[in-house]
Amino acid sequence: MTSTVPAPVARTADGSALQAVLLDMDGTLVDTEGFWWEIEAEIFRELGHRLDDAWRDVVVGGPMSRSAAFLIESTGAAIELAELSVLLNERFEARIADRVPIMPGAERLLAELAQHNVPTALVSASHRRVIDQVLLTLGRDRFTMTVAGDEVARTKPHPDPYLHAAAALGAHPSRCAVIEDTVTGVTAAEAAGCRVVAIPSVGLIPPAPGRTVVHSLEDVNLAFLRSLIAPMN
Repeated sequence: MTSTVPAPVARTADGSALQAVLLDMDGTLVDTEGFWWEIEAEIFRELGHRLDDAWRDVVVGGPMSRSAAFLIESTGAAIELAELSVLLNERFEARIADRVPIMPGAERLLAELAQHNVPTALVSASHRRVIDQVLLTLGRDRFTMTVAGDEVARTKPHPDPYLHAAAALGAHPSRCAVIEDTVTGVTAAEAAGCRVVAIPSVGLIPPAPGRTVVHSLEDVNLAFLRSLIAPMN
């Protein structure tokens, strides 16, 4: 996993206590959640099985090991988890080889965070090989560090990826704003103690204490993220 640890972040001139912004990848910064489902459906068709659309809410946003295991168990397909994981990664990489569709507002937000030297982390359940390919489009230099799902002992919905990112950035989780698109990701971020901005991509995510739900990244800017973190005394 890549990481750069800056000095602890001081309170900004406007009194904001925001110390870092942690962002999910699939469905949040890049419009790829649908790609994963299409590839899963394609592979299982080849194995003689049809995926139930209702399962999409179950597999979205989580680690590949969980999603793939669920689909194998639900369909009874004759394929091993390790083999399916390799197939999924290979086909996803091929799907995004020519283009990675970026979510509206993503480039603008990343540029604004970089302009104001806000520490940022890309925190994804996807494997490192996939993240590295997506970073060719997003720009590796836009992130202070990145965390992949195959680099932590427990990935989302556990809090470990977000706790690791916050610690690596020298930030307290309660002073971090997380942007997520799935219930799985929101669960991980909230378990870590972060303030969450949810932008649902698949299924509903209701508002809750410590959680703000918006329609798009176009509704999010640095001033908005700073407003979510109570000023330090």
